[in-house]
Amino acid sequence: MAAAAPPPQQQEGRGEPRRQKVMLAVDESECSRYALEWALRNLGPTLAPPLLVLTVQPLVPVGYVSAASFGAPLGTVPVAPDLIKSMQEQQRQLTQALLDKAKAICADHGVAVETIVEVGDPKEVICEAAEKKNVDLLILGSHSRGPIQRLFLGSVSNYCVHHAKCPVLVVKKQG
Repeated sequence: MAAAAPPPQQQEGRGEPRRQKVMLAVDESECSRYALEWALRNLGPTLAPPLLVLTVQPLVPVGYVSAASFGAPLGTVPVAPDLIKSMQEQQRQLTQALLDKAKAICADHGVAVETIVEVGDPKEVICEAAEKKNVDLLILGSHSRGPIQRLFLGSVSNYCVHHAKCPVLVVKKQG
């Protein structure tokens, strides 16, 4: 009779959990910060260093800026390049502050971190990045939107649960 193989989450002969390559997607929301802290508190010993922390910048909404110049005389530049540059710089600063905060939280837990910044539609970019980095687990926070909000705004976590090619853990803040 053949011996049973050890569970995949156990390292052979050690009884220790196998370290998982984990990606955690963050944004500026409280539920995102909670998901990061929850993962560090509950999964810390199983995380393969570094923890991948991803944030996705939306595309600069140039269309909205262009709409503000609707009716401008022909031949004029519809969007001031300085305005676009300013919006991009502000977005870069916000993203850097978000990642700095995530790095500090990870450092407080003694966890090495690699930050990743992508641009595009968050739900699609998160799934693509998880596949590209070949992660074992993708973690997201839940915004706890109601059904009407989800209908109009969509749900990044719901999309990722159904489209990511790896297991997805959605952390929901209780209370």
